[in-house]
Amino acid sequence: MTTTAHATTQHEDDRVRVTRWDFEPGQSTGNHVHVYDYVVVPVTDGRTRVITPDGSSTVSELRAGESYARPAGGEHEVVNAGTAPLAFVEIEVK
Repeated sequence: MTTTAHATTQHEDDRVRVTRWDFEPGQSTGNHVHVYDYVVVPVTDGRTRVITPDGSSTVSELRAGESYARPAGGEHEVVNAGTAPLAFVEIEVK
């Protein structure tokens, strides 16, 4: 099993980029910086661990269809901290 989550770009134009992320348990996005404001729409229920560059982490419970939004500039790694596959759609506003 690869340790990197699978990212599939579903749509991209001059205004938005829509990416579906699929994670097996333990898989990660890798560390990254958000260049754009974004909205996350969970496709499945699941648990994530978000790790910041200073090594601190936060565990969150995701619920399918319960979206959240964050501003540009955040730097972190997202790990599937659950025991089942996890999927969400990320919508970046350019």
